Amino acid sequence: MLNQKTIEIIKSTVPVLEKHGETITTRFYQLMFGNHPELLNIFNHANQKQGKQQKALAGTVYAAAMYIDNLEAILPVVKQIAHKHRSLGIKPEHYPIVGKHLLLAIKDVLGEAATDEIIDAWGQAYAVIADAFISVEAEMYDEAANRQGGWDGFRNFVVDRKVVESDVITSFYLMPKDNRGIADFIPGQYISIKLEIAGEKYTHIRQYSLSDAPGKDYYRVSVKREAGTANPDGMVSNYLHDGVNVGDVLKVSAPAGDFVLDTEKNTPVVLLSGGVGLTPMMSMLKTIVEIQSERSVTFVHAAANGNVHALRGEVEDLSKLENVTSYFFYDSPTEEDRRNNRFDVEGYVTREWLKEKLSITDADFYFCGPVPFMKAVNRSLLELGVREERIHFEFFGPKGNLEE
Repeated sequence: MLNQKTIEIIKSTVPVLEKHGETITTRFYQLMFGNHPELLNIFNHANQKQGKQQKALAGTVYAAAMYIDNLEAILPVVKQIAHKHRSLGIKPEHYPIVGKHLLLAIKDVLGEAATDEIIDAWGQAYAVIADAFISVEAEMYDEAANRQGGWDGFRNFVVDRKVVESDVITSFYLMPKDNRGIADFIPGQYISIKLEIAGEKYTHIRQYSLSDAPGKDYYRVSVKREAGTANPDGMVSNYLHDGVNVGDVLKVSAPAGDFVLDTEKNTPVVLLSGGVGLTPMMSMLKTIVEIQSERSVTFVHAAANGNVHALRGEVEDLSKLENVTSYFFYDSPTEEDRRNNRFDVEGYVTREWLKEKLSITDADFYFCGPVPFMKAVNRSLLELGVREERIHFEFFGPKGNLEE
């Protein structure tokens, strides 16, 4: 436990962290990777390059400082990050390395303003915060390894099928190489895939939402090809599309994630997605159809046009069921899309459309997609009076803020 003086010192640094947080976390990663380049085998290089990880860490440090006397308040954030850590393979021995370099970065950026008293207080605070993460993650590691079909770390899976779903999205059906059972998962969760790419010094780990219902003898992920191979995300997705074939072996972590469908409820569900954000929505849709056949579900998907619209046929087939309704939005439809009536609405998902077409008062809303899409959906739902506890969303990569 932290004493009152330490708590007061930490809280006094909140304004400084608000102003200099990203500068500190950027310097932190520079120092840590400079001294421990082996950690580049774990961290997402694309998120580093784009500044997403630095921004997310700055937000976490800021929140920890603000609630240092009530860490229970940020427990949901801790659990969410812990899911990512467990999926990536972050272990207790990594935390002292992180703590050492975070304190060095604070000292480096703030200079004389970072007094010995402040550095000492942050050292004590970091130890408490790290213990919270380590404790939560230990439970998650134990659960992942000891559940039926579960495992620790990364397990070899064979690409059983590879299906081109659109011009930019391909699905990979993964089956365990050892032919033993696989862990069940909750719709909305993801797996991590660890890749060793020829010519690359470090391994790359990427997390992909599972795009089929649980209970199968395979996992399915549907991966979007990112433009260009110069950026790390493009390099990884292009490698999967072009370099991974049926019969190849991939290293896969057990399912993780806290953006999940609540199957204990029977309220109407609205699933909204943009682009490849439809992957967790597909798992949720197929699960509702399989185990909650009386539950009303509306599937809303936004894409540029039919050329990039993946898994369309699966949704159309399910939409023949009495409890399923679907709508497709295309903002740049092709002439072929128009001729074949492939979409329902031209343009973007708007607040007015949501109000007119959906059951706003009693539904639970789940959404995922590009950040601008999610910001627009979140803002519209709040303006329409949907309570926050009925709004659920997932970010690809580090958690962001939809209210920025």
